[in-house]
Amino acid sequence: MLFSTVIDYINGLKVERFIELGERKKALMVVISSAIINLFVLCFFKYSDFLIENINNIFNLNIGLLNLPLPIGISFYTFQTMSYTIDIYRGDAKAQKSILDFGAYVALFPQLVAGPIVRYQTIATQISKRDHSIEKFADGVNRFVCGLAKKVILSNQLAVVADGVFSTNLANVSILEAWLGIVCYTLQIYFDFGGYSDMAIGLGKMFGFEFLENFNYPYISQTVSEFWRRWHISLGSWFRDYVYIPLGGSRVSKFKLYRNLFVVWFLTGMWHGASWNFIIWGLYFGVFIALEKAFLEKALYKTPKVLRHTYLLLIVVVGWVFFRANDITQAFEFLKVMFGFNGNDVINSSVNIYLIDYWYILLASIILSTPIVKGLKQLILKINKNALDNDIAYLMHGLSLGIYMFIIMVMLSSSTYNPFLYFRF
Repeated sequence: MLFSTVIDYINGLKVERFIELGERKKALMVVISSAIINLFVLCFFKYSDFLIENINNIFNLNIGLLNLPLPIGISFYTFQTMSYTIDIYRGDAKAQKSILDFGAYVALFPQLVAGPIVRYQTIATQISKRDHSIEKFADGVNRFVCGLAKKVILSNQLAVVADGVFSTNLANVSILEAWLGIVCYTLQIYFDFGGYSDMAIGLGKMFGFEFLENFNYPYISQTVSEFWRRWHISLGSWFRDYVYIPLGGSRVSKFKLYRNLFVVWFLTGMWHGASWNFIIWGLYFGVFIALEKAFLEKALYKTPKVLRHTYLLLIVVVGWVFFRANDITQAFEFLKVMFGFNGNDVINSSVNIYLIDYWYILLASIILSTPIVKGLKQLILKINKNALDNDIAYLMHGLSLGIYMFIIMVMLSSSTYNPFLYFRF
């Protein structure tokens, strides 16, 4: 992280200097060298063993793996420092003269470990000048506690079911059990990463920073394209602005359009992990987005809304199988069980046990993955504008946050099972 900070701090100053001198070609060469250095560091730590494994398999070799530990947050701060020099070249940001201020941006701890990806232009002025207030700090505490509740109360409990199903011998998994496992994982990963994003945004507010939103109820989407406008917004917008549009975006021939889409989705899969699972997962969504751009989206909007939503949920749930499975073989075998191709039982006792123990978590997760609660608040305000702006409302709100924290502390102290899925990215 220190290496990336120093390199891109120097490169940012050089890019701005060359542009001021009217030497844009030299500035571009600095940007390219910055990207190469950043990507080399990222690929060395993250993809070396993946490359060695594939070379060994293809050429029947036995090259030893490096087994390098992955630096915490490398995928996030690498993209942030890369976008910094690019933004200076484009004129979207000014070079930071203080290496301490630039280092503070790179090492911004609320979002360093697992995102969201915060671009320099978003918080450039906030690094040296921010607004602080009791109200803003309280808003940050509220957001942080809600995010922590999503993670500990919902995601961790959903993980028990998802991990239980995926760790069971598939010969013993029933069709409904497989569906229950992947549905729980679908909700788990949303509340895991969405919860962490809420905590990062909340911590940022406590210190006066305003980060952009990273999730916008993705599971209410009706097309795959819409889903990816709502899911991990910071990553999607990064690839759009720094890969898709520079390649020509959609203002090119049909062939180049689909090429651009598959490049972006191949890289999206690769960004998430050094495994063929993630590459197939990325290309899988790329195929459906390409189909929607070709004809499918127009056809979908001629069908009832419930059918569009069902289509989206089915595509996303199946896609998460590739993301969760340990390898490609397990992913395809799991899909066979889900769709009844392996002759497994339709239902077994495990389904009943999981539902008896976790039905309330599953129900709460489904409700909270939609804007139902947000809609109820808006309805209350519409009926009575002062309904949520009185002493009783404040008391109830503070009490609910206190209850959340009590439950969270009890759950954290009574269990060592607390995985953050996005830490490994």
